Amino acid sequence: MSSADPFSLQGAVALAVGGTSGIGREIALGFARAGARVLPVSRTAAKVDAVAGEIVAAGGEARGYTADVSKLDEIEKLVRRVEADHGRIDILLNCQGITRIKPALDFTEEDFDAIVDTNLKSVFFVSTAVARGMLARGAGAILNIASLSSFRGWGNSAVYAITKWGVVSLTQTFAREWASRGVRVNAIAPGFFLTDLNRTVMSEERKAEAIRRTPMGRFGELRELVGAAVYLVSPQASFITGATLPIDGGYLAAGI
Repeated sequence: MSSADPFSLQGAVALAVGGTSGIGREIALGFARAGARVLPVSRTAAKVDAVAGEIVAAGGEARGYTADVSKLDEIEKLVRRVEADHGRIDILLNCQGITRIKPALDFTEEDFDAIVDTNLKSVFFVSTAVARGMLARGAGAILNIASLSSFRGWGNSAVYAITKWGVVSLTQTFAREWASRGVRVNAIAPGFFLTDLNRTVMSEERKAEAIRRTPMGRFGELRELVGAAVYLVSPQASFITGATLPIDGGYLAAGI
């Protein structure tokens, strides 16, 4: 891609945690089309290899890494490996996430810990591990994935909602701490997009209710997230930090 393109990521190194399926995969591919060297991360080697291979086959640059980012020692090893292999990380995408749908009274400690460790704890510690290098260089962009549940009570998804409220909070807090040192931190909050994470766990009744409450009257297409993601990590968004952008077909704007 020509560097004359104002949204070009040409030459940037983008670490895409959770970039092997659903929203993360779509954004990782979008980063690659914008010119970034993309480093997808997942616990599953086959998924990492598939996405990296897809990017390379399309003429992009990619190299995959396997890590369980719910474990702090694996986060540190991952960041050290990536910085040794590529010299730096310019862009970080945090798209790791799991959910379990059940009434609040039915959540177990194991449910709670699994969701919090993946959706919130790992986002915090991956961000801080990567930010050390960004802050030392005085440049970097981090993009987190929030949710509509970051803004509304979310029945039968209490723990997931807790983590997504937390993602917005840490996005703002990191932005406040790091803005003067050249590191921007933003988030997008997708509305209803069918992915492997939610396609089977959402009942047909829940899906119908989601469409009913979305003014555009449909689910989003994953491709509709890419433009905002590329924009927020690109130089065109150089005065934006601490923002969470809903991409939700008007869901949050809707009244009664």
